[in-house]
Amino acid sequence: MRILVTGGTGFLGSHLVARLLADGHSVRVLGRSPPERPLGANAEFFPGDLRDPEPLRRATAEMEAIYHLAGLVSFNPRDGRAMYELHVDGTRRLLDAAAESGARRIILASTSGTIAVSKKEEIADEDHDHPIAVVGRWPYYLSKIYQEKLALRFCRERSLPLVVLNPSLLLGPGDERLSSTWVISKFLNQDIPAMPTGGLSFVDCRDAAAAFAAALTSGEVFGRHLMGSNMSFRELFGRLSRLTGVPAPRLRLPSEVNTLGVGLLERWSRMRGVEPPADRHSVEIGEHFFYVDSSKAERLLGFKARDPQETLQDSVAYLMSKMPPDALPGVKGKLKEIREQASPSR
Repeated sequence: MRILVTGGTGFLGSHLVARLLADGHSVRVLGRSPPERPLGANAEFFPGDLRDPEPLRRATAEMEAIYHLAGLVSFNPRDGRAMYELHVDGTRRLLDAAAESGARRIILASTSGTIAVSKKEEIADEDHDHPIAVVGRWPYYLSKIYQEKLALRFCRERSLPLVVLNPSLLLGPGDERLSSTWVISKFLNQDIPAMPTGGLSFVDCRDAAAAFAAALTSGEVFGRHLMGSNMSFRELFGRLSRLTGVPAPRLRLPSEVNTLGVGLLERWSRMRGVEPPADRHSVEIGEHFFYVDSSKAERLLGFKARDPQETLQDSVAYLMSKMPPDALPGVKGKLKEIREQASPSR
């Protein structure tokens, strides 16, 4: 098929484009700036911006399927307007162009945070409503909820087949911009002052890319599909500690105290003119549960999560490869030891 991918040079996009090319498709990648590395045979870069309708019309011309992955991840309220313009206004322009071009299928990359966010330890499925009351302070999730609502309504009205995929936190190798693996980066740098009381769900980017590729012909049209492995922050940081030798946060406080404490820490850091080690919004997120039920994606898209330990090990190894040679030598030694123990020759 002839396929357009927005955000094709990002973390998920680079894995997906490689997968689509390996499956024999012809891929056009829409972006504001050319990729740093060649895309490969049967792939082309098309310069364009979701804010400009004319390049979108040219980019979608003759495309049979469109993957919409472009997005901005930020938990800073000051970025709220920019995320709304990209996720909502930009999506509207892209869908207008897609309907005009006669595209036969749209696959939208959303997030599990449009469904599975709760103060309680519960597992959400696709029948759960949007948790607007919970995520109202976090413009990223709010803008993605509006994006989902817009896309579903638009595509139903135009009879344009749409499949929405809702991966949880993306981990694994290849996050060049540290847009998703920031949790592990903060752990390695010991920038997490206290153990969060909540839990998250994460998905290996390679497994997510396989499910996105399957969505070309599979999945529920006008349906959402959650993907992820659930884990408390306590278990996550315990695993990372055993993997790297970096100690997990020892301080354990009630949820309200964690949130209040980081707010005071932010003010104190700004008074001293230094960057705070943690921001209030990230800490607030860590006091919630993002647990998902992946059974629908497993059934309809063939989604299969690999061993989470492999994902964590590969994420750490990739992050360490991007650090200076003398950075965190203890972590690098620990990773080398683990790889040698796993080697078939030993």
